[in-house]
Amino acid sequence: MNYFLTLSLALGAALTVHGASAQPASTPKYVKTPTGFLLVLRQGDNVLQELEQLATREKISGASLTGLGFVHPTFGFWNKQTKTYDPKSLRDTELASLTGSIAWKDNKPALHLHGVVTDNTFAAYGGHILALEVGTGSVEITVTVHPQRFIREVDERNGATVMSW
Repeated sequence: MNYFLTLSLALGAALTVHGASAQPASTPKYVKTPTGFLLVLRQGDNVLQELEQLATREKISGASLTGLGFVHPTFGFWNKQTKTYDPKSLRDTELASLTGSIAWKDNKPALHLHGVVTDNTFAAYGGHILALEVGTGSVEITVTVHPQRFIREVDERNGATVMSW
């Protein structure tokens, strides 16, 4: 049996067992893959919270991730004068691309996510993701786990939090 057929069958079985379309908050919304995990999140799910719970529950040392779906994002643009993010929230957008990493800071998961979304006119918006809720439909995220522990620490030169290992 080829890899993709095996993965599809495993995902189907896992989602059937875990009841992905009507999952209680305590039920995992993911399946293990040969390289990490595949999350399938549904309308109303808090994407950042689900990723943090996955990292904690599965003791992920470090990871890279990609995703797509329907979302209500809040983007942030780094303001180097105030050393904070200037936010912009959108509703009812399609997540054309999600990319990021999972690391650790102060013994808690520290996510760094960027994305690009489009609205119903196909205008694109993107940047650093501060918040992300699943809109109509779902969000699918592939998490590729790495063996080394990734950490985040503040770079004193600019106040930004950066990753190292």
